[in-house]
Amino acid sequence: MIPNLSRRTPGSLRLLILAVCTLLPAGLLTACHSSETPETSAPEAFQVHQIFHPEADAAAQIHQAVVQAAQEHKHVLLDFGGNWCGDCQILDYYFHQQPNAALIAQDYVLVDIDVGQMDHNMNIAAQYGMPLKHGVPALAVLDAQGNAIYDQTDGQFSAMGRVDPQLVTEFLERWKQ
Repeated sequence: MIPNLSRRTPGSLRLLILAVCTLLPAGLLTACHSSETPETSAPEAFQVHQIFHPEADAAAQIHQAVVQAAQEHKHVLLDFGGNWCGDCQILDYYFHQQPNAALIAQDYVLVDIDVGQMDHNMNIAAQYGMPLKHGVPALAVLDAQGNAIYDQTDGQFSAMGRVDPQLVTEFLERWKQ
């Protein structure tokens, strides 16, 4: 039902009220607050995923990854980032696409390290030469003994929205075991 708008209501406010009253029954405005995913939602590739876990013990995860890498003759791939970071979400998407998923499974043990709001696990980042001054995501590669063989100091992946996905594949090829 459209309310009776008196002449005392300013024109722009009348238009806003009219728009709300017209669109609300159609469900167009409520879709923004719905807990259900609409059928026309963005592809899964662009859905925010819980990649990084703030409660995780990054040092323990890295230790376990190094042990596993030694047993499986792989390298350790450290991925520093945050769930709030769109570029981190894009990089994770590329990690799970072929041929990258196969490269990671065959040649790496992946450890996702939460940086919070750039205030969590900074000591771990510094330990591997990752100042994170260029932002996240930031990657480091460790050998099977836990020694850094690559640390990203130039922000190569911090703008994933503008990076050719092929660069991710080339990076993984370059640093694989």
